[in-house]
Amino acid sequence: MQARGLYHAVLYVRSLQASLAFYRDLLGFAVIGDAFGGRAAALGGADRRTHHELLLIEVGDAPGPDDGWGGAVAGRRRGLYHLGIKVGDSKDELRAAAAQLAAAGVAVEGSSDHTVTWSLYLRDPDGNEVELYCDNPDVDWRSDPAAVMAPIKPLRL
Repeated sequence: MQARGLYHAVLYVRSLQASLAFYRDLLGFAVIGDAFGGRAAALGGADRRTHHELLLIEVGDAPGPDDGWGGAVAGRRRGLYHLGIKVGDSKDELRAAAAQLAAAGVAVEGSSDHTVTWSLYLRDPDGNEVELYCDNPDVDWRSDPAAVMAPIKPLRL
């Protein structure tokens, strides 16, 4: 497989409103949509090179990377959730990526159909979550931005 680029980051944040004040109001990202009863927001930059470049998910006072938890906090915590790396534009390309991961002995921990993308989730050697995904060519997120926040479904490869 060949990474086409780092296309999005997902952050767990203490306060969605405070984070929106920073990323939207100060840095100029545009809100594309929200989810989880208003506790999450997808944002994109001016060039809209992908369906979302940043997803913010509010977790309140969950522990953060600076809370002395040794970096091995189970479950939700403030900070990086995962990196999204695009590896193609078809399920065939995602199947090939899954086969390469299996051949390399890398476990796929989860998978999802996000309507606009099909995703596999795995861990890097330091335990950081990485999402490898392919865009769904049948969904035009540019003309239907709400599709970015569609309910997550099981992935059928």
